[in-house]
Amino acid sequence: MKTRLKRFVSALALLSAEVVLVWAAFFACISLFVYMAYTVFIIKGTALDEAMFRFAASHTSPETTRIMRIISFFASADYLMVVPPLVVLILAWFRQLQWFALKVLIISLTSTILNQALKRLFERPRPETAMLEQSGLSFPSGHAMIGGSFYGLLIYIVWRTVPNPIWRWLLTILLTFLLLLIGYSRVYLNVHYATDVLAGFSAGILWLLISIYFMRKLEKIYFRKVEQKQV
Repeated sequence: MKTRLKRFVSALALLSAEVVLVWAAFFACISLFVYMAYTVFIIKGTALDEAMFRFAASHTSPETTRIMRIISFFASADYLMVVPPLVVLILAWFRQLQWFALKVLIISLTSTILNQALKRLFERPRPETAMLEQSGLSFPSGHAMIGGSFYGLLIYIVWRTVPNPIWRWLLTILLTFLLLLIGYSRVYLNVHYATDVLAGFSAGILWLLISIYFMRKLEKIYFRKVEQKQV
């Protein structure tokens, strides 16, 4: 009896910690996005953007530029048109992972649509000092927002499906590091301002949290109906 009670208390504490963490991330993302929009469009602040461009310029070289272009590719339109569908197909192959496949499909698609809608809403031009030609608008960064949703979802899937804690943490750290490098590569290449990238990360993670919440609700409803049919 005492053992069961201890397990229940431990599970409750873990659940409470998860809820607190999710709500903290939710409000942090909203606050960061609003602050970035306020800085850029209301007070016209440029200090952060200029500081990050100066920092990037301090270690600019042909070799670093090549590396940054490669890193940037991992959240490009060409990459995201191919890799998420492949992930969907792989996950859909396994019955126990099919709901994750649906999440990848829906969240990848909707985050792309939302990013384009936000770009049209804010209509911020790209930096004139860009190292490579890029079409479209600047705020929020599509690489940061869509990449944040996609790689953030992969981290969520890793935490839900990988039992080994060492592999779980290793994959999480690698995916997080890649995502941060992608964001920085956009600033280094001068195709986005730092404020674009921070706004993109906050919007992407915020949309990921909202999407996962509602899809988990739908998942519960779906399995409840399946159980009722089986009865």
